Amino acid sequence: MWETIAAEAGAESALWESCLLPNHERQLVAVFSPLAPREHALGLETIYEGYLVHYGRPRLFARSDPDTALLLGDYLYAHGLVRIAAGGDVAAVADLAELISLCAQARSEGRDGDGPAWAGTAALLGAGRLDAARDALRLAGDASALERAARAAAGDEAVDSALAAHDRLVG
Repeated sequence: MWETIAAEAGAESALWESCLLPNHERQLVAVFSPLAPREHALGLETIYEGYLVHYGRPRLFARSDPDTALLLGDYLYAHGLVRIAAGGDVAAVADLAELISLCAQARSEGRDGDGPAWAGTAALLGAGRLDAARDALRLAGDASALERAARAAAGDEAVDSALAAHDRLVG
């Protein structure tokens, strides 16, 4: 998975290739894809890497100037969404677009809740059961329904592991 993300980014742009960390510095840790359907793992982790480029410590790419980081993060978002769309799961694409929007809103407002948003979305990707939980975060800043949904779908241990890894990369 990691080699695919890195190789495709490098093939897409010499600039993205120049941003890649040396192999020995890469953190090859799947964060939220273990909660999701296996067929969405590569797309989900590509999108999450874009999120980390924007807001955290990317696993595959070196930190760069703000303009490059914005473009690279957006490229990874788009590339991950294209991967999911190629599988024909329109509901999963819609869930991920909502996730990106929801997390951008939370970040711009200085609110927490991105970890549970990622966990809930990954665990219920494409199921069409997150509208009320997303509204609670969007309107009231309450991520608890998203976390409960993730735990019910994927189990406490898997969600705890994902949230701990997320906190290390974003916190």
